[in-house]
Amino acid sequence: MTDLSAHPDQQVFHEHRRLLFSVAYRLLGSAADAEDAVQDAWIKWSAADRSQVAAPKAYLTRIVSNLALERLRSARHQRETYVGPWLPEPILTGGDASEAITDAESVSMAMLVVLETLSPLERAVFVLKEVFGFGHAEIAEAVERSEAAVRQAAHRAREHVRARRPRFTADPSRQREATERFLTAATGGDVNALMDLLSPNVTLWTDGGGKVRQALLPVVGAATVATWFAALGTVAYQGIEPADMRAELVEINGGPGMVFSGHERVIATITFDFDADGRMTAIHNVANPDKLQAVADGTTYDIGTQ
Repeated sequence: MTDLSAHPDQQVFHEHRRLLFSVAYRLLGSAADAEDAVQDAWIKWSAADRSQVAAPKAYLTRIVSNLALERLRSARHQRETYVGPWLPEPILTGGDASEAITDAESVSMAMLVVLETLSPLERAVFVLKEVFGFGHAEIAEAVERSEAAVRQAAHRAREHVRARRPRFTADPSRQREATERFLTAATGGDVNALMDLLSPNVTLWTDGGGKVRQALLPVVGAATVATWFAALGTVAYQGIEPADMRAELVEINGGPGMVFSGHERVIATITFDFDADGRMTAIHNVANPDKLQAVADGTTYDIGTQ
């Protein structure tokens, strides 16, 4: 392994690498694309006149934000023509996310879905301002817009997110307990136990990307969603019999989630959104194999904001 201490410029980049991934992932909703953006940022950093860089953290954040914005704009058409609901690429998380509720919320599947409805500029401004605490002037420099334009984008984005993502105090232990009960009920085919955990208007979003069999429209209502999951233990899925399928409780995107695997491959992840009473209001099921690589690799990401 290369000794970073022997290369000061590499060491500086390495010190900020986790932060750069955290920014890029929240902007892109894809671990693979975020890793590519960070790698491209390294190339630009290597080629830059670093003697003129007074604040490496701000400089690198500006680079990765611009690279992510470019990718986001080019990806929008692909997402508009996507088969079925488009969900972000799930990642296994750890480190500060399990301790810091704000960090976990900002990278939750539900929040990333809301961020997807913003324009690329609004998304970048919201993430840098609300999640990472950058000032308007810093963001203006990062996204190459006027400070006035950034303030307007920040206001629009904040109002948009607030309308679609009500804030309340989350209870991580309560969420984990509900997820454990859900896992037991689903694998046991217990519809009534599942109904007890679900909000009456719960919505299930399934992302198969046209690659595997999934619902192409959201599944709505506690009874319908409970029946859907109760069937997990009775029918084969993607050629895997229930007896050969393994479900594991893990931390995904800063909260409790489940990974389903069989025949030595990951076949799906499930994450949950909860209301103030601890009932499940939304369930996000990612089964598109193209989006499961980060989970299959077993990489745990620290998505803290400091």
